[in-house]
Amino acid sequence: MNRWVLLEHKVYSTNSVDIHYDFLIENGIDCLTWKFLKLPLLNQASVEISKQPNHRLVWLSRIEHELSDNRGYVKRIDHGIFKNVSDKLNPEYYLFILDGELLCGLFEVSANFCRLTKNY
Repeated sequence: MNRWVLLEHKVYSTNSVDIHYDFLIENGIDCLTWKFLKLPLLNQASVEISKQPNHRLVWLSRIEHELSDNRGYVKRIDHGIFKNVSDKLNPEYYLFILDGELLCGLFEVSANFCRLTKNY
């Protein structure tokens, strides 16, 4: 169905709360997953992103969830439907059109960086 989700992940430690974002793209039986520390802004510089192990499909429909073993708290902050427009067969390069409120436009993942540009 080509769903995607952006999750804010708060990780609790003794004296602080660390925040990162998980970006998931539906991929048949699971979700391709990336992690980044700051959100890419439309037509701005690329931000660093790192590939993570694929996540279960259930994360596409969860709105918020307390993680087991005190691993933190996850809240959905954006979601929608994507169109894959990658013309390269390369596991380190993806190009999606996203229809969200925070992530809206052409979302490019190239190696360890991502960028959001106007949808043409």
